[in-house]
Amino acid sequence: MVLTALEKAGILIEALPYIRRFYGKTVVIKYGGHAMTDCKLKEAVIRDVILMKFVGMHPVLVHGGGPEITAMLERLHIPSTFVNGERVTDASTMEIVEMVLVGKVNKEIVALINRAGGKAVGLSGKDGCLIQASKKEVSGSDQADLGFVGQIVNINPEIIRTVIDQGYIPVVAPVGVGNQGEGYNINADFVAGALASALQADKLVLLTDVEGIKGPGGKILSSISTSQVPTLIREGIIRGGMIPKVKCCVEALENGISSAHIIDGRIPHSLLLEIFTDEGIGTMVTREKLASE
Repeated sequence: MVLTALEKAGILIEALPYIRRFYGKTVVIKYGGHAMTDCKLKEAVIRDVILMKFVGMHPVLVHGGGPEITAMLERLHIPSTFVNGERVTDASTMEIVEMVLVGKVNKEIVALINRAGGKAVGLSGKDGCLIQASKKEVSGSDQADLGFVGQIVNINPEIIRTVIDQGYIPVVAPVGVGNQGEGYNINADFVAGALASALQADKLVLLTDVEGIKGPGGKILSSISTSQVPTLIREGIIRGGMIPKVKCCVEALENGISSAHIIDGRIPHSLLLEIFTDEGIGTMVTREKLASE
């Protein structure tokens, strides 16, 4: 579809109040799923993030890398074991995880941003003790030892603020650091949520491979409040892999961020559609129930 000059002007006018509203605000984006593996989607996300920076916002990108880790482990003939969806990470596996996330995926994203006209700096949780972590304990009937799978103990956001103040886009690999300098593999959703809380971000955006939270009849719920979440989980509306994502959003909201969004990263320029248009896409999670609900 080719837009006329007037239609293009209309799009810019619609975006103007949102550009004004979010000028100088921090937005933490969890980047993963198809948006990381499809070349066209990858290019769209990178351009969205650069545009956000150019109009005065402060995007912080937190990436995953599960498929890349699995592919590298298969190449090295190291088997992968999962417990409740989490990769059991022994010392040799953690070495590969850190190599892939920090040395490969992170640097590829930084290079893409720089090549597309932005300025990015790659970081892991070990840089400036950004993400302090400890061994994650498994509760319940499955008492499996997950090895170097970590849980966040503390976030030291100073290095992120320094990078932002110097005009760069921080790109963060979800590897934490323990008391002895050891690395921990941490779920990127929870890293994004914890960073959003520590930075008191205006928005947390999770790019996923689903359209959002589907209500009865399959209709996407455009917004939900934190008070609705327990009921939606109990009724099976929020289920499976969506539960930890929503809990991550709830925790960030309880720690002071303004809003959290679960959006479909398979849609080109989904970030811009969510932030700069009246309709938005996906599901927004807020602390308070909206008056329109």
